[in-house]
Amino acid sequence: MAPRAYWKGYLKLSLVSCPIALFPASSEREKIRFHQLNRQTGNRIKYRKVDAETGDEVEADDIIKAYEVSKGEYVQLEPEELDAIALESKRVVDIDEFVPKADIDDLYMSNPYFVVPDGDVGQQAFAVIREAIRKEGVVALAKVVFTSREHIIALEARGKGLMGVTLRYPYEVRNEKEFFDDIEDEKVPKDMLDLALHIVDTKRSKFNPRKFEDRYEDALTELIRKKQNGEKIEEPKERAPANVVNLMDALRQSIGLEAGRGQDRKPSSRGTPRHRAVKKSARSSAHHRKAS
Repeated sequence: MAPRAYWKGYLKLSLVSCPIALFPASSEREKIRFHQLNRQTGNRIKYRKVDAETGDEVEADDIIKAYEVSKGEYVQLEPEELDAIALESKRVVDIDEFVPKADIDDLYMSNPYFVVPDGDVGQQAFAVIREAIRKEGVVALAKVVFTSREHIIALEARGKGLMGVTLRYPYEVRNEKEFFDDIEDEKVPKDMLDLALHIVDTKRSKFNPRKFEDRYEDALTELIRKKQNGEKIEEPKERAPANVVNLMDALRQSIGLEAGRGQDRKPSSRGTPRHRAVKKSARSSAHHRKAS
């Protein structure tokens, strides 16, 4: 069954517009979901909305939204009052500007959506907007309203359609200086950096999400299978990381480890200054071991 559109409306560029539909580009529906049960009876747990003071259950029609202005003091907002907020973009994605994709910091990226033309009417207008975005190699910025909230969405050409990614507002992004300013300014020795770069070279590959494995999901599946079959559940033994205190030794040992793992993806680096530096460091390490 075809997925249901998350949002429908119009895409607008100046005086050109067309009907569109948005579909979430990602899904977690396939992940294992748990229910909560009463251990004693095996029955599902049911949640009720109750008055925090009286303990009485509250009907849905009697529940309204409110903003806490101070401890225990709320401003109550009726549904019609929230609906009265003027948002011109409720059903229109109106393109405001075009920017290079590289200008958008990854921190601002939020949720991805597939954008497609909705019906036969406006197919050509959709194609014109899509191809203009593609040819210029830019991203279109627009506003869209989901669940009463206005979002900024970045649109880029993708195949026959568009991909839209909602962007976070500046107040939603934390300042990196709060986390990075206390990091010490370490001077990295060249020989250590050469070794680290060599390890990077041996692990260099092309991005292929098909290789990603959700090991926790696989473990959950296996756990459920064992429980169904009445098999014994044993806790896995936790493996401690190798006890290598010296950073240079750890880098050198890593080179030998990765050489055995990644021969098929290792690019040729023989003869390069980095390769010669790595060999020199390895010989130095071997000489040191013989001397001791």
